Amino acid sequence: MTSPNDKTIFTQRESNARSYCRGFDTVFTCAQGSELTDAEGNTYIDFLAGCSSLNYGHNDPDMKEALINHLLENKMGHALDLHTDSKADFLTAFTDHILAPRGMDHKVMFVGPTGANAVEAAMKIARKATGRTNIIAFTNGFHGVTMGALAATGNGYHRGGAGMETQGVTRLPYDDYADGVDSVALLDQMLSDASGGVDAPAAIMLETVQGEGGLNAASPEFIQGVEKVARKHGALFIIDDIQAGCGRTGTFFSFEEMGVMPDLVTQAKSISGFGLPMALLLIRPDYDVFGPAEHNGTFRGNTHAFVTATVAIQKFWADDTFQRELAVKSDVLREGLAAVADLVPNAFLKGRGLMQGVDVGTGELASEICGLCFEKGLVIETSGNEDQVIKVLAPLTTPMETFRTGLSILREATSEVMASGTKIAAE
Repeated sequence: MTSPNDKTIFTQRESNARSYCRGFDTVFTCAQGSELTDAEGNTYIDFLAGCSSLNYGHNDPDMKEALINHLLENKMGHALDLHTDSKADFLTAFTDHILAPRGMDHKVMFVGPTGANAVEAAMKIARKATGRTNIIAFTNGFHGVTMGALAATGNGYHRGGAGMETQGVTRLPYDDYADGVDSVALLDQMLSDASGGVDAPAAIMLETVQGEGGLNAASPEFIQGVEKVARKHGALFIIDDIQAGCGRTGTFFSFEEMGVMPDLVTQAKSISGFGLPMALLLIRPDYDVFGPAEHNGTFRGNTHAFVTATVAIQKFWADDTFQRELAVKSDVLREGLAAVADLVPNAFLKGRGLMQGVDVGTGELASEICGLCFEKGLVIETSGNEDQVIKVLAPLTTPMETFRTGLSILREATSEVMASGTKIAAE
C-alpha cells in the first residue's frame, strides 16, 4: 500500500513541463482560506494563492454554497455562449459594481478560460480594428505562452519553448528599465521618425505591475505617457490586468488611480473568485469589431465561474470596505518586507499593494529562502528575470494574524539562510 504522500505517479506519468510542484514537493489534499494541508496533515500558509488566482482565498464559504446550490438545482453546467441566468447575473453585478462606478462603458467578451486567450483576443481585435499588425510590448512583460501572446512575452526561456520564431511584436524599454532613459519619450520619438524602424502599431500593451517580470511597478506618469503616445499614433491602448487586477494592487483594476482609460483590458486568474477557469476581455464599444464566433472556443464563459464570480463581486466590491482593508494590509506587507530586506545586503522592495516582494539579488538566494520557508510551513514563490525576487501573493482575505505569521516565517527563513555561512548567503 502506497503512502498518501507518495509522488511516484507524478514523476512517472506527468510531463516534465510541471513546474510549481517541483518547489513544493508534497501532495496537497485540501485547503481553506489562506491555508493548505497535505496528505500527512501538515498545514502551510499560502502566499502564492494560485499565482493570484485565489485572491479571495480557498473555498470561500459563500461562493461554495452558491456553487453547490447551482449544481443541486441542475442548473446549466456548460452552455457555450448561450444566454443563461448565471451569465445575466454576472454581467449585471459586474456592470453595477465594477464598470459603472468607474465610468467604464466597455463591452464584455468571454474568451477561452486562460489569460493567454484574452491576450490573443485583444491582439487580434487591435489588428482588425486598425488594419495594422505590429504590437508594442515591453521588456520583462509576461502575457502568456500561446503563440500570439508569447511574442509579446519578454522571457527568452518561454519564447524558446515555441520552437519557432515569434512575430508581430516590437519590444521597447519599460519604466525605469534603462538608467537615464525616458522610455515614453523614446517610444514617441521612434514612432514619430519615419526611419525609426518601428512600424505603426495596432496597439501598445503593458502590465502596470509586471508580476512574472519581477514586480516592476510603473509610475502613473509612465502609464499616462504611454496612453498619450498610443492616442497620438492611432494605436489601441491595452492593459493586461490578469495578475494585477481583482484587487491585487489595492483597487479592482490596477490602473484605477492613474488617470487612464484603456481601450482593452484583459482579465483572468481571480475574476472567477473561486479559482475556476475564466477569462474575459473588456472592449470599448468602438472596437467591438469581431463578427459572430470570429474568436471562439468551446469553453468561452464558464457557467460555474459565473456563479462564484457574481458572489465575489457582490461580497467584496459592492462598497469600499474591502478596498480600505487592502490599504491597511498593504502597509503591513511593506513593513514586513522591509524587515526582510534589512537582512540582505543591497536588497530592496518592489511592487505595490498586495503585489509586493523583495529583490535579494540572485535567484539562488531567493530559491534557498523560499525552500526554507516551505520547510517552515509557508508556500511562497519567486519571480524576475533571474528569479531573484521573493514575491508575496497571499490571498487578499488572509486574516491579519495569519498574514503576520507568514511574514514572520519569511523573515526567520531569510535570517537563517543569511547566517548559515553558505556560499549563496555569502554572495
